[in-house]
Amino acid sequence: MASASLTLRNITAHINPSQLGAPILIIMILAMMVLPLPAFALDLFFTFNIALSVLILLVAVQVKKTLEFSVFPTVLLVTTLLRLSLNVASTRVVMLEGHTGGAAAGKVIEAFGQFLVGGNYTVGIIVFLILVIINFMVITKGAGRVAEVSARFTLDAMPGKQMAIDADLNSGLIGEDEARQRRAEIAQEAEFFGSMDGASKFVRGDAIAGIIITLINVVGGLIIGVVQHDLAVGDAARIYTLLAIGDGLVAQIPSLVISIAAGMVVTRVSDEKDVAVQFASQVFHNHTVVFITAGILGGMGIIPGMPNLVFLMLSGGLGTLGWKMMKKAARARLRPEPVKAAPAPIPDAQEASWADVAPLDVLGLEVGYRLIPLVDKTQDGELLRRIRGIRKKFAQEVGFLVSPVHIRDNLELKPNAYRILLKGVEVGQGEAFPGQFLAINPGRVAGTLPGAVTKDPAFGLDAIWVESRLRDQAQAYGYTVVDASTVVATHLNNLLLNNAAALLGRQEVQQLLDHLAKEMPKLVEDLVPKTLPLGTLQKVLQNLLDEGVHIRDMRTIIEILADHAPRTQSADELTTQVRVALGRAIVQDLYPTGNEMQVMTLDPQLERLLLQTVNGSAGAAALEPGLADGLLKEAAAATARQEELGMPAVLLVPGAIRLLLSRFLRRNIPQLKVIAHGEVPETKLLKVTSIIGGRS
Repeated sequence: MASASLTLRNITAHINPSQLGAPILIIMILAMMVLPLPAFALDLFFTFNIALSVLILLVAVQVKKTLEFSVFPTVLLVTTLLRLSLNVASTRVVMLEGHTGGAAAGKVIEAFGQFLVGGNYTVGIIVFLILVIINFMVITKGAGRVAEVSARFTLDAMPGKQMAIDADLNSGLIGEDEARQRRAEIAQEAEFFGSMDGASKFVRGDAIAGIIITLINVVGGLIIGVVQHDLAVGDAARIYTLLAIGDGLVAQIPSLVISIAAGMVVTRVSDEKDVAVQFASQVFHNHTVVFITAGILGGMGIIPGMPNLVFLMLSGGLGTLGWKMMKKAARARLRPEPVKAAPAPIPDAQEASWADVAPLDVLGLEVGYRLIPLVDKTQDGELLRRIRGIRKKFAQEVGFLVSPVHIRDNLELKPNAYRILLKGVEVGQGEAFPGQFLAINPGRVAGTLPGAVTKDPAFGLDAIWVESRLRDQAQAYGYTVVDASTVVATHLNNLLLNNAAALLGRQEVQQLLDHLAKEMPKLVEDLVPKTLPLGTLQKVLQNLLDEGVHIRDMRTIIEILADHAPRTQSADELTTQVRVALGRAIVQDLYPTGNEMQVMTLDPQLERLLLQTVNGSAGAAALEPGLADGLLKEAAAATARQEELGMPAVLLVPGAIRLLLSRFLRRNIPQLKVIAHGEVPETKLLKVTSIIGGRS
């Protein structure tokens, strides 16, 4: 007995009381359909149903975003089930005890049958039918249609929203956690509107069931009253009809309230304000409209036969409100502006000095005057924060800290133009339009949009600048939609990655070594400058960056250089050794998933010819023009086929000719990666998809 008590105590200790609420509520609702309830219990549950519907309506009014009330479809189902259970329970009591009088099914039903419709069952039937029609034909049908359309557009817009999140993640604007949270919100939004579309069918079914249940109660009560309790037909019709109407009204009014809440939730536009604040700020924001409305009501109020007092009172109230709004707007316009400081006197011209020779900025961004708000600290420029995020993400991914971006305005540019400079030389330019959005066509979209047709400056994709009001429509069509600051930031990020080698100067290499020396001082000290000059180390790192190999793993790079630098000082040979050591990371970047590598290879005869070219050259190897032209054409065609299949374009060659082919092909086919046999891990399986130089 003691062990049983102990086991029961252990079970209850592991049960959270809040987890029992939902199962107990569902069991109680189902029990009401089967077990008879006294009149007082019916009063209690009907009152609880009314209070619950009012509570749900107030919550729906206060939410700022639909996902704040994501449990609403389930609540809609539970409340519908509760109303139907109460209908069954009250029907049982009405049929059994209705002959005793109007209070047979409790005070709530009696009050709705007597007070609300004045004890007249004809009026009650009319009021009941009107409420059902309003609920069924207007509110529920409209809310269901809105939920259906919202679900479809939300699902259609999901790919575009996902791509926008990926773009922000790749440009360093958001982290992995925030990206994961945004993706979850998009999925929840689609699930919510889909659930609301289905839940609205329950409410429509509840309205139909209410009519049928009321009709059954009237007919059944009339038969029971006349046949079983020997009541007169008139008395039976009066008693049972009033009870049935009261029962129907006490269920349909909460149903109408919850249907209104459903309509407000699905028609809600996400904002940081609730409905009341939105209504006041958007409807009563123009005093001219208020004055015109007051004038119209005043004109109607002086027409003979109209309720003059009511119209003139409302006209006066609106006129007073408009006058106060006008005074408030006038005070805002007359608010004194800050006094500008007088310009400083122009100093006398000074002799030229070395101070006039300003150092050249490594990275520069020049903007037209309309883009100045994006980079102005005093205006909380969004682009400034994005550039800081880009530099941080670049350092984390590539492996070194890039120089700060110096931003300045340039009146010689077009108002919406910008250009990106690398050591004073323009490497990229484009246009951005604050307040508009760039809709980028990822390849398959469902429709066209009005706007200025252009190209995405970062990747050259077809795009359209659209007004902000078309943003949701563009996402629904499948476009990737980004704002002006994201366009510039993404372009800058892409150029940084493409020019990483040029950004790695000796100063950056020395800073990188100083940072590494804090963790492995002896290794750094033995390599530079004792074994390897700083310039050679810089050249090795630049060779890696030129081919898209990140230098995050500096420990491995320095260890390999320390092993091979005593035997050779050639930057190319040292780069080859480092690439072999970093082979696992290189292959991982190219093939992030799976154990199989789909690669292109050279025809054995062509391979031998290239090996002879490399071995026979005393200095830099060079390809014969005819051979080079044919190799380039076949490599371009094979790369295009590889990309069409959705696979990375990778050419696998012997290590002796890898550097020659990489430098030759990189200029014309930048997306093609050339790797050596020694760089492929032994665990990878190779699958040849194309042979370059072969007959087939």
